[in-house]
Amino acid sequence: MLSETATIEEIRELFAKDIFATKACGATIVSGEKGHSVCEMEITDIHLNAMGNVMGGAIFTLADFALAIACNVGETLTVAINNTIEYMNAPRGNKLIAECTTDKSGRTVGFYTVKVTDDTGTLVAKMAATCSRKGA
Repeated sequence: MLSETATIEEIRELFAKDIFATKACGATIVSGEKGHSVCEMEITDIHLNAMGNVMGGAIFTLADFALAIACNVGETLTVAINNTIEYMNAPRGNKLIAECTTDKSGRTVGFYTVKVTDDTGTLVAKMAATCSRKGA
């Protein structure tokens, strides 16, 4: 999708087209490179469920957004084919931070882990993802 030497500006420009994550949910890209990314999302009222906690879907969206960046910079078009998320703790802070790392990057399949923490350092969730490379 993007070259391995893509700048943060190029990464942000392409992924600004992910309207749900960026506009509806407020996800932003802190850093992105081949196999690694960091994204953030300020927790607002739109992220809360009826109990006043951050909705699991909001946490998943941020994790999935970080995954999309890490697996598409310096690779052919890559899409998730399986995601498993474990919710560990309710966020205590005001911001969620998702960091995606590569476990193994193959020619046709990639494996990634996304850890979501809050700005107090609390581990909120961990997502494991298997991704397929298109056109490989």
